[in-house]
Amino acid sequence: VSPSVNACVDVVLSGVKLLEALGLEPSDGKNHAVLNSRQDLREAFAHFMERGAAAERFFSDAEAFRDIARTASEHPAAQLYVGGNAALIGQKLATNPDLKILLCGPVGPKLHELLDDNVVVPPESMQERDEFHLILEYQAGEQWGRVRAPAANRFIFSHDLSNGALNMLEVFVSSLDEFQPDLVVLSGLHMMEGQSKEMRQRRLMEAVASISDIPTDIPIHLELASMTDQDFMSNIVHQQVFPLVNSIGLNEQELLFLTQAASGPHASLASWSGIPDVGVVSDILFWILKEHGRTAERASDLTRIHFHTLAYHILVTVDGHWGNQAAAVAAGARAAGTQACATDTIDTSKVFLKAPLEFVTSHTEAPSKISLNPDEPVVQWHREGISFHFTPVLVCKDPVRTVGLGDAISAEGLFYSEVYPQ
Repeated sequence: VSPSVNACVDVVLSGVKLLEALGLEPSDGKNHAVLNSRQDLREAFAHFMERGAAAERFFSDAEAFRDIARTASEHPAAQLYVGGNAALIGQKLATNPDLKILLCGPVGPKLHELLDDNVVVPPESMQERDEFHLILEYQAGEQWGRVRAPAANRFIFSHDLSNGALNMLEVFVSSLDEFQPDLVVLSGLHMMEGQSKEMRQRRLMEAVASISDIPTDIPIHLELASMTDQDFMSNIVHQQVFPLVNSIGLNEQELLFLTQAASGPHASLASWSGIPDVGVVSDILFWILKEHGRTAERASDLTRIHFHTLAYHILVTVDGHWGNQAAAVAAGARAAGTQACATDTIDTSKVFLKAPLEFVTSHTEAPSKISLNPDEPVVQWHREGISFHFTPVLVCKDPVRTVGLGDAISAEGLFYSEVYPQ
C-alpha cells in the first residue's frame, strides 16, 4: 500500500514537433534555470538536446504556459499519460492486484480517468483542472536546425503550482490513520523550486513536520528528481529530509548534483562523460549513507539507496535493515528493459548491454576489481557495514517510452525489498 504526493497529466510528444507547431525557429542553445517565455523554452530545449541530457524546468508565465499546454495536448502526435513521480509509482504498484494505493496529489478530471482502479483518491485531492507537464522527447541523431542529439532523452517543463507547494501533503498525512499503509512513497520536493526562497524554506519546514508525524513503523521512500538549486538540495540533505526517510531513489544527474551541493566525494566532477563510473558512483553512495544514514552514533532512519542509470543499477543498504536486495535490484533492472520497450517480458532482440563488464568499486579507498559473470548478473560487495548490489540493465535499443522509467524502477525495487522491523 503506497500513498504519495505529486500527480499530474504527462503530455508526451516530440519536442521538435511541438516547437514547430508553436512556430518557433531553431536557435542556439542556452541554459535557463527558469523558463519565462517561449524564447527561453526554445533555447533551453536546444541546449539540452545538443547534450542528449534530461532536464526539468519551471515555466513561470501561467497564461503562456496554458497556451503551450493546449497546443501540446491537442497535437495529433501527443500521448497523454499519468504523470508525477508519486502517481507513477502508485500506478506501477497498482498493477499488483493485491495492493491498494492511496494517491494524494492534485487530481483533475483527465488524470482521474487515467488512474488504475486500485488507486484511491481522497475527495480533498480532487480539483477542477488538471496539472499538465509537457515532456518533449527527442531521438538519438535527430536534428533541429544546427543541433543534433547525441542520445535519446527528454526535456520536461510545467507551470505547476499545487505540486510546487506540496499542497496535498497535509491531506496525505491526515488520511494515513484511516488507510494504515505498509509503505509511504514521497516525491515532488523538486517541484518546490518554482517557489520564492522564503516560501520554499517555510514549506520545507512544514513538510518535515508532516513527515515526522508518519508513524515510525511505516517505511518511507523518497524519490528525488532533477533539481537546479544547490542550497535547496543541501537543505534537504543536511537539515531536514534525509534523516526522516528510510529509502531514497535517484539517478546519476541527481547523485552528482547532490555531492556537488553537499561537498561530498568527487564534487569537483562537472558532469559525467558517458556511462557513470561505477567506482565514483559507489563512493558517493557510500558517503551519503556514512554521513547522513543510520550509524551507531546517528539517529537517522536512512538505510537504503536505489541508484539507477541507463546502463546499470546499484542498491546500497546499511546492514541489518533490509533483505532480498538481489531480487529487488534485478526486478528494477528488468522493469527498465520491459517498460522502455513496452514489452511484457525482456525481448532479447530489442535490448543490448551497455554496462561496463569490469570495474573498480571505489576511487577513494583500496578498491576491489570486479568482472561481471553473465551467469550471476547481480554482483555484491561490502564496505564498512554497507552492502552494494550491482546489476547491469538490458537497455532497450529503440525506447518506446522513457518517461516515468525511474519511478517504475524504484517501485519495482521497493515491491521486492524486505524491510526488517527495528
